[in-house]
Amino acid sequence: MARRGGRWTVRAGAALFCLGIALGGCIGVPDAPRPEAQAVPQIEPGPAAVAGNVIGTGSVKVALIVPLSGQGAAVGTALRNAAELAYEDFQKPNLQILVKDDRGTPEGARESAQAAFAEGAEMVLGPLFAGSVQAAGSAARAAGKPVIAFSTDAAVAARGVYLISFLPQSEVDRIVDEATAGGRRSFAALIPETTYGNAVEAQFREAVARRGARLVGLERYPAGNPGTAVERLRRVIAGGGAQADALFVPDTAEGLMAVAPALTKVGFSPTRVRPLGLALWNDPRVAAQPAFQGARFAAPDTAGFMGFAQRYQSRFGAAPPRTASLGYDAVSLTVALVRQYGSKRFAHETLTNPAGFSGVDGTFRFSPEGVSERTLAVYEIRDNAASVVSPAPKMLGPSGI
Repeated sequence: MARRGGRWTVRAGAALFCLGIALGGCIGVPDAPRPEAQAVPQIEPGPAAVAGNVIGTGSVKVALIVPLSGQGAAVGTALRNAAELAYEDFQKPNLQILVKDDRGTPEGARESAQAAFAEGAEMVLGPLFAGSVQAAGSAARAAGKPVIAFSTDAAVAARGVYLISFLPQSEVDRIVDEATAGGRRSFAALIPETTYGNAVEAQFREAVARRGARLVGLERYPAGNPGTAVERLRRVIAGGGAQADALFVPDTAEGLMAVAPALTKVGFSPTRVRPLGLALWNDPRVAAQPAFQGARFAAPDTAGFMGFAQRYQSRFGAAPPRTASLGYDAVSLTVALVRQYGSKRFAHETLTNPAGFSGVDGTFRFSPEGVSERTLAVYEIRDNAASVVSPAPKMLGPSGI
């Protein structure tokens, strides 16, 4: 799509729908929104940011269901603010966003969805938490309406319930693909004993097998206590006889603060066995660890986030959490579909267009099963900082999820 005279039009032959106004480059540090996006304590958007329960006056109605009170209220408020920013950037399109507070509970989400559909909403944006998505999804199915949700739990995705969030499955595929393309063929893994770890392990095993590589060792460890597992893996990842040439550690920044010294203790050398991670590695604390120098991780390209964050800060007087851009992209997508697809704007076939859509966080698409795939960059840690070594592709290839 190209902007002409305040309107958005599709370029001839364009494969993607450009959803956001072009924003400047940036460096963003994902706070750990997984396994679920939680409230970020430092966010203080202020009471003015949540005033009003409707954004816009257009004839096409959609609902934004997020926690504005209770658990997750800070992140929910940021998503609401980002939705308003997108509406303003698109110069007040023919859209009316009914903002509903689900109070961070499944009951609140169900009530909000039912109320929104009674008011004429054609689609739900949100909720944030997995249980709330399930509850809103049930109400949406009964009404024959779609949901574009912010949960990071792929288990709640389904036909008609699409997750626009940052899912670890795409990150696992990207980092394994990049490592094998670079000649790494023998993988080991240290994975926390969490729900997130379970989901990531399954995708990791699949990705390694798909690329014809070997899994030479895998150990699980209680969250925050990796020492014993690292010791069990010592012969595979440390010393001159190390069998692995890559070590996958999908943990949060906090968890990695315990993993790094445990690796150093057993003589792990990141120059011999490359550490691999996911987007949660994009944290200065991780980059400062000697055990992770030379590590690579997959994460959304941050080329759009800082510009968005600056605009958000200027508009609302506070820095947004990393997940706030999802609210912006959800509304941007909605605006583009309203303008281009008429009565088929929110149809399953429209939402699952295999070409995908382009937003602040890069190109993404929804599978028929509701999970999202994203183009991702690969970052490398050197000299206590992370920089891009493989940019995010502009277009998505064949589905890997």
